[in-house]
Amino acid sequence: MPTRPPAAPGMPPLPDGSAFLTWLRAPRPDAAPGVWRFGHRPRPAEEPEEIPTRQLLSGALIAFLVGWLIWSLLQNGYLGTWWWVPFDLIVPDAWRGGDSDLGETGTFIVYQGYELLVALGIMIGAARLGRWGEVWRRFVTPRFRRPEAQEARTAPEDDPAQWNELRAAGAADAAERLATEARSGLMRDVDHARILRAWQGVRTGRHSLATFSGAVLKDGAAACLHPSGERDLPARLARHDLVTGQVRLGTTVDDARNPYAYRGTGLALGPDLLGTSLVAVGPAGSGKTGTVVRPLAESLCLHALAGRAAVVVVGAAGAGLGPADAYDVVVRIGNQDSEYDLDLYGGSTDPDEAAAVLAEALVGDLADPHPGSDSRRSTTVLAQLLGPFRAVHGRFPSVPELRQLLDGAPGPFAALRQGLQEAGQESLLRELDARERQMGQPGDVGGVLGDRVALLDRPAFAGFFDTSGQSRPFTLKALDHPVRVRIDLPQRGHADASKMLARLVLAQFTASVAVREDRSLFACLLLDDATGVVTPEAVRGIQRLRSGNAGVVLTLRTLDDVARPLRGPLLGATGCRMALSGLTPWDGQDFAEVWGKEWTEARDVTDRQIIAETPAGKAVHMLRRVITGKAPTARAVTVRQVERERWSASELAHGVPAGHAVLSLTDVKGEHAPPLLVDLRG
Repeated sequence: MPTRPPAAPGMPPLPDGSAFLTWLRAPRPDAAPGVWRFGHRPRPAEEPEEIPTRQLLSGALIAFLVGWLIWSLLQNGYLGTWWWVPFDLIVPDAWRGGDSDLGETGTFIVYQGYELLVALGIMIGAARLGRWGEVWRRFVTPRFRRPEAQEARTAPEDDPAQWNELRAAGAADAAERLATEARSGLMRDVDHARILRAWQGVRTGRHSLATFSGAVLKDGAAACLHPSGERDLPARLARHDLVTGQVRLGTTVDDARNPYAYRGTGLALGPDLLGTSLVAVGPAGSGKTGTVVRPLAESLCLHALAGRAAVVVVGAAGAGLGPADAYDVVVRIGNQDSEYDLDLYGGSTDPDEAAAVLAEALVGDLADPHPGSDSRRSTTVLAQLLGPFRAVHGRFPSVPELRQLLDGAPGPFAALRQGLQEAGQESLLRELDARERQMGQPGDVGGVLGDRVALLDRPAFAGFFDTSGQSRPFTLKALDHPVRVRIDLPQRGHADASKMLARLVLAQFTASVAVREDRSLFACLLLDDATGVVTPEAVRGIQRLRSGNAGVVLTLRTLDDVARPLRGPLLGATGCRMALSGLTPWDGQDFAEVWGKEWTEARDVTDRQIIAETPAGKAVHMLRRVITGKAPTARAVTVRQVERERWSASELAHGVPAGHAVLSLTDVKGEHAPPLLVDLRG
């Protein structure tokens, strides 16, 4: 029998599967983009007109006192005996006297019963006038409402724990095995998501029903494991719901600037939103890594264990992007103890493709930042060297070899020429001749490329980017599989090299996901600190990711780290945009422009002093002035529709509290949510 998997936060270990079944059967109603659906209680789209608390409570109290006064007056006869007329008309005469057939006790009960009915009628009237029901719903009911979702009563045919879809397809034995594992506490949320993913493979024809059933009958909840053999992460910090694929980032603030349907709801992201990409901007210490990147990385790693996603997380060493045990591959560039290396050419065997990606990494930030620009000259220069070198050596050059070729060292050029002549590669010889003619000419970019390659030809990187087969290079071609990758950049002392490597990873990512065969696997790149990474080609690559079921998450300290002509295209290419607290007014202006304006209701209130003309009126006004300290005024209210910015630059810079962010969302279907003020600590 398989061993019980480790407990996950929110699901304490129990001797049975009650915690798992409660989670699995919890309601998850359809909701607007970004709403945490687990246990969500839908709210109306428009805010109902709510009576102010003071007015509501005073009205309820006054209604009670009025009802009590009326009842006292009736009891003491101040209002006459007319209220006994219905009693006289309905009750038989034999029941009224003490010597009736009912006896004294029965007669007392009849009279008291009628008085109770009258009192009940007065109380119902007072309750309706005083809105006691609203008082109960607003102040009493919330105290008894449990914050977590309750286990829903589910009909057997709709119970997800019964795996009825498997039963209908003829895999009743497998369904019963899974149901037993769930009831006994041997199944977890990752197991459920992973087996559902495998079942989708059966439905689409990638796997056979017999193979799937055999694996389930053999291993139960541990069937169809991730290649790592792991069934959960070593630890979880965020709240996850793998049924909907969401991770909770915070709570939408109950603020008038937020749509009423979002106020007080959980804010969550999933692949449906990350598929449009996310850019988060905020100064150091605003929570980009801890409250945005780390939860998203954790969520995507869980999706990878379930066979749903491939994730690459890039950041500085020690940035807090999760433990190494949570990843399948950890590339520590510049650390000689790193088990994995990074493939400088992205696993490509085409010199032109490798040259295009490498040129973007080396000098993409030097290209004209205006949309429509490119770096074809740099690509051509690199292709003139990579093609001949691969034809002679069967591999691409290492960093020192590439540097020598770009610098025009005579020895490597002569050896390369001799090898091409012996192999009869006339076309590649012409490429090499063209490169030699261009060297030293005005405007030649070879020197700039050589200077950039020199940043990687340092002792700290000795042994990295090896092309001779002596290391274990990781290539982003592996995104066809549910892999979890973390790449640590050596920012201390090598800031320029780190920016260049970050551009390299982004360029390889956008190139790799575009040619994947299986696009049902969601691929995501999380780039913590994208300073110097956003280039014209990067923006074009991000725009193409949505069609490939992929997305990127970029964080920036300020939009000033992006060239001015690229800020608008970057915000336009990403469907999800986040402005964290501490933003500068200049950054706020860019967000305000991309979020646009909306029609809103503006109220203009004018106070006009009332002039009394009669002596009595003047006396009353004088008395009001003595009591209130203000002159009597008449208030005029003018209501009009005006167009205003959803969030102004000043509000974004000064009106977002610490630990909060303003976030707009767009999912892959095109549905969107307006900018929402979110508490990232809730």
